[in-house]
Amino acid sequence: MLSQISAAAGRLLISEPFMLDPNFKRSVIILTEYSPDGAMGFILNHHSEYLLGDVLPDVSYSELPVYDGGPVAKNTLHFIHCVPEKIEGGIEITHGIFWGGDFEQAKELVSNYQLTESEIKFFAGYSGWTPQQLDDEIIQDSWIVADNFKSETLFSNDEQNLWKDVVIGLGQRYAHIANFPENPTLN
Repeated sequence: MLSQISAAAGRLLISEPFMLDPNFKRSVIILTEYSPDGAMGFILNHHSEYLLGDVLPDVSYSELPVYDGGPVAKNTLHFIHCVPEKIEGGIEITHGIFWGGDFEQAKELVSNYQLTESEIKFFAGYSGWTPQQLDDEIIQDSWIVADNFKSETLFSNDEQNLWKDVVIGLGQRYAHIANFPENPTLN
């Protein structure tokens, strides 16, 4: 088994290097919920085709990217942030990182240029697992679980290198995986 750490809210899921599912290919996911009822999270490194202004035309600071949070409920908008002093009501998922909160407050802060990409990240849709599904996928080595990462990782906009950087950050045991080709037949 690749992963030595169990899944939990606030931990990262890193897809195995040869995952074929296009929804999760070379993905890094922050888990926001994990319980016997299932799990939920957001893909951190897959940009959607939209900017925030495309999905919220009443928000004047429209240049913030919207990420593809996963294949479930793509018509919903979610966010994580690291500014609980600015956005009330979020759920702390790991030290200093919050999921959701007062959406109208967040929109106003974005419109007034009082939030930056290093403080908030928006997602269309989410990634979800039924009871035991994620645990089974981890046992099958589809995912590596990480609990030691910098909070800046969550707000990185380096979509191309985030997966590789997170894998290398796992240490010597995993670093070689970062250099595997996406298609093993090209090796």
